[in-house]
Amino acid sequence: MSLSNWIASFGVGILLIAFFLNIYGFIDNKNKVYVLLNAIGGIISGYASWMIGFYPFVVLNIIWSFTSILSLFKKSVPRETFKPE
Repeated sequence: MSLSNWIASFGVGILLIAFFLNIYGFIDNKNKVYVLLNAIGGIISGYASWMIGFYPFVVLNIIWSFTSILSLFKKSVPRETFKPE
């Protein structure tokens, strides 16, 4: 297996761990661990995609990681604020 495949497998593995932990209720999607796993997994997967020249996934993973990192700095607003009248 090539180096890019190993790196991609590691990045996707991190994303799948985050997904599993969230789906089965071990961590909430607002949890910083979940967000960091998504950001790190996306960055690693994006780098592996760049290594093989598969740019659509580079863009996808840049957006994925940026969104995750941005959510760390977003102030949480209670859902009750958005209730329609």
